[in-house]
Amino acid sequence: MRGLQLSLNKGQKLRLERAIEQLESLSSKANSDASVIVADDISVNYEDAILKGHGTAEMDGRVVATLCGVVERVNKLVYVRPLRARYKPEIGDIIIGRVIEVAPKRWRLEINFSQDAVLMLSSMNLPDGIQRRRTAVDELNMRSIFEENDVICAEVRGFQHDGCLHLQARSQKYGKLKSGQLLTIPPYLVKRRKQHFHYLDQYGIDLILGCNGFIWVGEHVEVRDDMVEDLSDKSEQQNVKSWNTVGDEEVEETYTPPDTRQNICRTANAIRVLSTLGVMVAVEVITEIVDLSTSMNLDVHEMLGAEFYVIVAEKEAERRSLSTKRR
Repeated sequence: MRGLQLSLNKGQKLRLERAIEQLESLSSKANSDASVIVADDISVNYEDAILKGHGTAEMDGRVVATLCGVVERVNKLVYVRPLRARYKPEIGDIIIGRVIEVAPKRWRLEINFSQDAVLMLSSMNLPDGIQRRRTAVDELNMRSIFEENDVICAEVRGFQHDGCLHLQARSQKYGKLKSGQLLTIPPYLVKRRKQHFHYLDQYGIDLILGCNGFIWVGEHVEVRDDMVEDLSDKSEQQNVKSWNTVGDEEVEETYTPPDTRQNICRTANAIRVLSTLGVMVAVEVITEIVDLSTSMNLDVHEMLGAEFYVIVAEKEAERRSLSTKRR
């Protein structure tokens, strides 16, 4: 929040500073035992054979921190999780990327990481949904599936020896994303959860929180079940939209209603406000901000005004103080 740059008047500036101070005090109380800075001692039980992980070092028989962050313990492993860091992929992460190159038997994606990711032709479902070996014809038709600048949702499958990521998109919920907005926020604001695909029923939109800091807000599309695939109903299923809708020329472009477009823009602006304030992005907080803007009868562009930033900061401080009292 320290890098926040808004054109505030004196009253708004005082209110924002008061809300930020309250948030920082609540955060420091919650992490008083676990927060460390560089050269701080980390309390460990030397009787157990501990494992020193990332952000720790041994100095004069003491375990000290080499990073500013929060001490995490997993069994005997002790490490420091930095408060702010670049995206570090893990196997199973749900990520969103943009195609930058169509190479032989693979697509190369930009995923907000130090290296590009690779999606192999053999690591995704074909448009017809039939499980078979990929042929030379499939390789020639790769651009009919994904082409440059397409936005894709996939899962981290593994790593190559040079650090490059291998992706896979074998489920119907993965694939090409259309009719929406792609947002970029700091990856540390997206917490790894069991569910990163959200359908906001009250707004009729889909929300995908990518672990790499890419967030997709788009029109809702139905997801078909992979286990129930009836080839006799193939002609009927062509009218059903899915997460990995392919860009065939035969598929007609669907029209997005104005109300849905407004909900997409309103949700995207809510995420922008949270990112600017440095608040963790979660679907519950996003819906609260969208409902707040609707109850205040604000237009979509007014959500990016200075007054709304101050109100959101005050609401977040109030929400955290209430959750702390309940504990």
